[in-house]
Amino acid sequence: MPKGKKAMLGHKIRRLRRQQDLTQAETAERLGISPSYLNLLENNQRQVTVDLLLRIGQAFDVDLQSFAEDEGARLVGGLAEVFGDPLFAESDVKRQDIADLANAIPSAAQAVIGLYKAYRETRDSLQLLGEPAAERGDGPPASGAPGSALDEVRDFFHAQGNYFPALEDVAAEIWQRGELEQGALQQGLADYLDNELTVRVKVMPVEVMGAIRRRYDRHGRRVLLSEMLTPATRLFQLAVQVGLIQYRSLLDRLVAEAGFTSEAAALLGRVGLANYLAGAILMPYEPFYRAATALRYDIEILMHRFEASFEQVCHRLTTLQRPGSKGVPFFMIRVDHAGNISKRYSASRLHFARFGGACPRWNVHDAFAAPGQILRQVSEMPDGERYFSIARTVAKEGGGFRDPGQTFSVALGCEIAYAAQLVYADGIELEQSDIAVPIGLHCRLCERAECSQRAFPPMQHRLVVDENVRGATAYGFDAG
Repeated sequence: MPKGKKAMLGHKIRRLRRQQDLTQAETAERLGISPSYLNLLENNQRQVTVDLLLRIGQAFDVDLQSFAEDEGARLVGGLAEVFGDPLFAESDVKRQDIADLANAIPSAAQAVIGLYKAYRETRDSLQLLGEPAAERGDGPPASGAPGSALDEVRDFFHAQGNYFPALEDVAAEIWQRGELEQGALQQGLADYLDNELTVRVKVMPVEVMGAIRRRYDRHGRRVLLSEMLTPATRLFQLAVQVGLIQYRSLLDRLVAEAGFTSEAAALLGRVGLANYLAGAILMPYEPFYRAATALRYDIEILMHRFEASFEQVCHRLTTLQRPGSKGVPFFMIRVDHAGNISKRYSASRLHFARFGGACPRWNVHDAFAAPGQILRQVSEMPDGERYFSIARTVAKEGGGFRDPGQTFSVALGCEIAYAAQLVYADGIELEQSDIAVPIGLHCRLCERAECSQRAFPPMQHRLVVDENVRGATAYGFDAG
């Protein structure tokens, strides 16, 4: 929680009380406070003290760090994007109004974001078709629309802190039952599939597999892998298949508990959970956590030690959220050459833009100009929060000359307070004020007038154009 910011957690206390089907009087008795004081707390008219937070943890058996995390910051960021749209240009919604809505009625705030997302998907679809909305008369897209399903799954993982203890337990069970050994994991997983599940592994030529990288032949009880896969990807795909076959009921239960609103989202959610389990099998929690902290998160060493790829290690680092053995709360993002975000995970407070591209001044874009090199950056958001991040390109397997692979850029970062724990921060004066690169969510929300890489003016600001003056852009804008 940012320094000086009050812990207003009233909506969480109210939600916790209602989940337990308790009255305010019963809850107040448990916490050793008066009902009137509890009422003030639930309406964010009193700050939650450390002492009270400890009482809540004891009375309701909740993880205090997760409970105290600032959910409002994510909602404020999402609402800021919504009300920054020209659609609301005539409205007088202030930043404080947005914060009040997010903190007082988070369910309503989330509903506003969801409604705006549906509007954006409809508008974008109509623009691609080149037909005015008024002529088509279409309503919002079904909740199963591809973009909607992807966002729903991403929101689900974010809401869980990208940590699933049941899947971590399953991964540990697989290691024990299969007597797996580090350094011989591919043969160990192949033997596990054969011995435990009577499924054989066969590597197939690319002319047979085509663009398919893994296929499960149910009738033949075979997992078919493309010969084009790297060793790390072969391992990962074998682990995914173990989860989908042996622990499907667990995956189905987690999907059901998520309450996805469409079949597409449920299917994507199951795949995402199977991928999480695969990462946990390749990099079992406690050994990986101990190695990561001892090596100060040196990704290249972790890659070789756990037979994993750069991207797999980065993703796994974002999941180290087990109470009592938590790693640095990282965020991770993956973009392509065009700046499209194809993966995003965050255990930090950083809010990723949902309705626009990432800031061009972020090193995740610069990595394409230095393939294979790790770039370091200290950055500062408009609200003054500072972050440390590294970025590097990663290559995805292709299918030969006629089917080249893909190149992405992956960024891994954390709040500046944690940066000294990373080997990559060595030699950088983290507290030096002039080394931080000013970045934002994206141009539409960033109000930095001096930015030389601005692509659009900030929303809810009036353009100021002077033909006799030329700055970094052809326009300026008022101070709001």
